[in-house]
Amino acid sequence: MDLTVTDGVITGASPTAPYAEEPGGPAGAPATVVEGRGRLVLPAFTDAHCHLDSNRVGLPFRPHTGGPGVWTMMLNDRAHWREAEVGLTERVTNLLGLEIAHGATTVRSFAQVDVDAGLERLEAVLSARETHRDRASVQVVAFPQAGLLREEGSAQVLEDALRAGADVVGGIDPCTLDRDPVRHLDIVFGLAEKYGRPVDIHLHEPGDLGLFSADLIVERTLALGMQGNVLISHGYALFDDPTKVGGLLERLAEADIAMASVAPGGKSRVPVDQLTGAGVRVGLGQDGQRDYWSPYGNGDMLDRTWQLAFTMGHRADDLIEHAVAVATRGGRSIVDPTVPRLAGTDDRPGVAVGDPADLVLVAGETVTSAVMDRPSDRTVLRAGHVVADGLELV
Repeated sequence: MDLTVTDGVITGASPTAPYAEEPGGPAGAPATVVEGRGRLVLPAFTDAHCHLDSNRVGLPFRPHTGGPGVWTMMLNDRAHWREAEVGLTERVTNLLGLEIAHGATTVRSFAQVDVDAGLERLEAVLSARETHRDRASVQVVAFPQAGLLREEGSAQVLEDALRAGADVVGGIDPCTLDRDPVRHLDIVFGLAEKYGRPVDIHLHEPGDLGLFSADLIVERTLALGMQGNVLISHGYALFDDPTKVGGLLERLAEADIAMASVAPGGKSRVPVDQLTGAGVRVGLGQDGQRDYWSPYGNGDMLDRTWQLAFTMGHRADDLIEHAVAVATRGGRSIVDPTVPRLAGTDDRPGVAVGDPADLVLVAGETVTSAVMDRPSDRTVLRAGHVVADGLELV
């Protein structure tokens, strides 16, 4: 097929037609031709959960020095992130460019704000966003990784970050980290209401404690009319008890609270198919990448899509295509709530007339083969313009 793009939107799809080689071509020929060469065309990927400010991608591997628990890991990161071989802004800018080159044109990144870093990490992410402003849409979450109540001044730094340009209010483990869910959520949702921003809360809490925090988040979302503007990241333990999953899915769907998975697998596996089947917005993300938390992550959302399909145990083509839908349109529906949420495993949108021309051309016989092989033969378009080819920015 030939796709016609006008002003960044797909305006036509028709059987392939030859075009003249001479400049300008025949009357009615497009002004610019991007050769598809028989490749597949997919919606561009959305990294719905990454920490661009926490990465060592491209740097030498180092021994993992983190300990158990979020607080211990945070202290380990705090002790080392300034020691990297290159500066923070360069690291962030390079990783964002790598994600774009591999096919992601929409990114939601966290930026850690606390009494140690101040706004330094936020400023690095905002700088990277500006550098790549014509290649990708980047939404930045002001993220209080150290909590809001354990260190004096944390809540003020979070508010300063919103004034400095952060798009989303972050939160984390209201019970286990700050040990006061009411005060923690008062601050997070209070700032969201004051500045008119969405909310994204990391939730690592176990079992009933995690369910309790999720219930409080649902309650606040409905009370403030914030449906479609709240996300729970991770939420691994929310699904440990199968007898409680049904009610939870219904509550999340009623409040239109999204979830972001990083495809962790094992006991921590998030039931992505059940979530989309219940009408919950779901996106996929890279999380931290080769950082002081974990050696995993490489900037390639097609690779992370393979990981999602693998950890979910998918073999059938329709289920692997659904993993692609989560990694593309699913994540976009989180960043832009006007985009319809996926409606289940049968909802596997490709590209159609009227869609934004944020696209990835990728070699492959089928969508499944592209996910399995993760080929380097990719061309990335943002609003109809080529921004990367062969895994390199242009």
